[in-house]
Amino acid sequence: FKEYRKAYPELATEFERRMRGHLPHDWPQHVQATLAAVQEKGGAVATRQSSQAALNAFGPKVPELIGGSADLTGSNNTWRKDSKGLTRDDASGNYVWYGVREFGMSAAMNGLALHGGFQPYGGTFLVFSDYARNAVRMACLMQVPSIFVYTHDSIGLGEDGPTHQPIEHVASLRYIPGMTLWRPCDDVEAHVAWVDAIERRGGPTSLVLTRQALPHQPRTPEQLAAVRKGGYVLADADGGAPEAVLIATGSEVALAMDARRVLQAEGRRVRVVSMPCTEAFDAQPADYRGAVLPPNIPRIAVEAGTPDYWCRYVGTRERAIGMERFGASAPAKDLFRHFGFTPERVAEVVRRALAA
Repeated sequence: FKEYRKAYPELATEFERRMRGHLPHDWPQHVQATLAAVQEKGGAVATRQSSQAALNAFGPKVPELIGGSADLTGSNNTWRKDSKGLTRDDASGNYVWYGVREFGMSAAMNGLALHGGFQPYGGTFLVFSDYARNAVRMACLMQVPSIFVYTHDSIGLGEDGPTHQPIEHVASLRYIPGMTLWRPCDDVEAHVAWVDAIERRGGPTSLVLTRQALPHQPRTPEQLAAVRKGGYVLADADGGAPEAVLIATGSEVALAMDARRVLQAEGRRVRVVSMPCTEAFDAQPADYRGAVLPPNIPRIAVEAGTPDYWCRYVGTRERAIGMERFGASAPAKDLFRHFGFTPERVAEVVRRALAA
């Protein structure tokens, strides 16, 4: 290696950087500029597309990112502008065509991470994380920074029906010790999720992303900085301290914002907390968590998955709006209406909580 360093000093330095797991020296500045630009741009976009945009923004800066998908590249949006397929005849690529092998892909990702010098990411539908469960659990046990890209995150995938619609999967991944899971509500949170995943060294990350477009949420610079904390006040109560708090993730954040508008029109003071990453939020100091989720007022959680996980934040199952059964096959808008993910239902749950 000493001789190699003499002949190729720049390559030797880059090799050592990657093997030590260090990021480029100007990484923080690149992240800050990228996030500011994304927040300013706005626009409705599916978070699986936001994920691809994040890969395009960050991938060339972090060339050790080696991607792939379990035969769903076009749906997972894991191919980035500098991707090149890895083949038996050309080892210079940075993208693996895994085929329909969710477990094999995840196990290979763990092996790459254990070797060092690479940061692997791989995609499939969230519901197919079941097939990869052994390897996902091992990533947590071994504390390797594999990045699992899971798209089609809820009944919002629509007509593919209950076989492809995840219900219990987000909660089950959160329950694995050592897993960090992000379910972003818009383009900005998706980019922040990728930043956190790339910077993480002590374990894997699951990025849970939508098929359907989600509206952009306005933020102050302080709110933008707070996204990394996993949970933050996206919209506070008008006219005084909040009477109730709505907690939501992913596609349900926009729903919570709509319900807040309904309640505010009735004179109710309601705060909306976006919580894209419960693990990051739980790691915050107690005073921050208490400021975001004040004690002694009702909290209502909204997520299009099994509701039981949210009892830890809202206290009772009646205040967690989620999926109590498998989904159905229909357009996303029809499904959300059918299963009660509407501003009117959320507002009614808040009214009952306040009355109690």
